[in-house]
Amino acid sequence: MNKIELDKQARDNSREIADANPARLGTRLKLARQTRGLTLKALSEAANCSESLLSKIENGKASPSLPMLHRLVQVLETNIGWMFEESDGEEGIVFRAGTRPLIALDPLRRGEGISLERIIPYSQGHLLQCNIHHIEKDGASAGPIQHAGEEVGYVLAGEIELIIGERQFRLAAGDAFVFNSDLPHHYRNIGSERASIFWVNTPPTF
Repeated sequence: MNKIELDKQARDNSREIADANPARLGTRLKLARQTRGLTLKALSEAANCSESLLSKIENGKASPSLPMLHRLVQVLETNIGWMFEESDGEEGIVFRAGTRPLIALDPLRRGEGISLERIIPYSQGHLLQCNIHHIEKDGASAGPIQHAGEEVGYVLAGEIELIIGERQFRLAAGDAFVFNSDLPHHYRNIGSERASIFWVNTPPTF
């Protein structure tokens, strides 16, 4: 590719960023970051950008420059094309087995031995947040936490202890629960194998 072609590609890429939907770009960026278990701080340091600007980009309130976007996708091991891909076909409606993002959470922020399998990908257009929480043996969520909303869950496998306020519940596969999110809550795996919980809450919290 000669210099003229390179300059044209750079202009086209810059125009694509300028014309992009900031909310869509931010959503894709946040999903890629969470999938790799990176905090805002870790990604901002690795990509040599400010944490506050990165937060604004993820929330659709700012757009990255082309050099910054190149650094971000390099750290996230993805590509610029994926960041701007339009939804078509069954994308956004059907999420096939084996294709759902698995988010490895930062142990210091979300608990030890926990990963989230996204059932509803992060999007500002959804009123619900839905994940399968996978908790390794001896794993536990950080907490207790509390926030506005309501939560419901169904234990798919294993045994967990769910702590809501001052109450403790021992749950096994087939058990379900519901509670107001403003009650302090957290959980831990008390079984001898990995536990999985189908978990829905509204409004989305992360």
